[in-house]
Amino acid sequence: MTEDQSDLYARISHSRTADEVVQQIELLILEGVLRDGDRLPGERDLSKRLDVSRPILREALKELEGRGLLESRHGGGTFVADVVGQIFSKPLIELISRHHKATQDYLEYRRELEGLTAELAATRATDFDRDLLTRVIERMRDAHRSGNFDDELEADVELHNAIGESAHNIILLHTLRACYRLLTQGIFFHRSSVFGAPGARDRLLSQHEAIYAAIMARDPAAAKAAAQSHIDFVAAAARDAERSGEWARIARLRLKQRDRIGS
Repeated sequence: MTEDQSDLYARISHSRTADEVVQQIELLILEGVLRDGDRLPGERDLSKRLDVSRPILREALKELEGRGLLESRHGGGTFVADVVGQIFSKPLIELISRHHKATQDYLEYRRELEGLTAELAATRATDFDRDLLTRVIERMRDAHRSGNFDDELEADVELHNAIGESAHNIILLHTLRACYRLLTQGIFFHRSSVFGAPGARDRLLSQHEAIYAAIMARDPAAAKAAAQSHIDFVAAAARDAERSGEWARIARLRLKQRDRIGS
């Protein structure tokens, strides 16, 4: 277990019951410290860190598995379950993906959420949060300079996640993570078609820089305005990409019809 992992788990200082272990791990998941897919330390290391017996730890892990928060993989250890993916049910995700109106509603919803989140982050971000934000924005800059589009998109989502964590509001954090999950799965639109437009990457980096700068300056109003302006740009780019795609579809049909008539 690494030093960073050791810091996650505090020694149980009271009656050392399974319920106390359950509560500590639940809070780590709820507060976004442990994310879906994260692997817990091995049983021996974790019981030592928590200062509980291995039978008590096993009882706690079994309870957390029963609650759908952890999952055991045969021969692979214990992992945080995909609790984010369960916020939107599979039928709802499929329903959303079939109807265009959902895209605009999603962006309208995100505009308000992102504005509030950035506003809170500018007020509440700790020194640790600010260090993480700096690390992510530097990774985004590196990806932008190298022209690595996939890395830039990954840093984009990670920056928004880090801002969500800096807001220190549990409900906002998990709601936003669910929204980003749908976006990365291409439920609303393909980010490559939207962000691949000429000049879009430069503008997106500039917008993320503005949000970051406002949070670092502890300016809630500027952070909110920058975040909402960013979503306004994404919404406009999504509309343009959709319109261009529709125009291309119509032009292709016209050409096929002309060819059919001429043959």
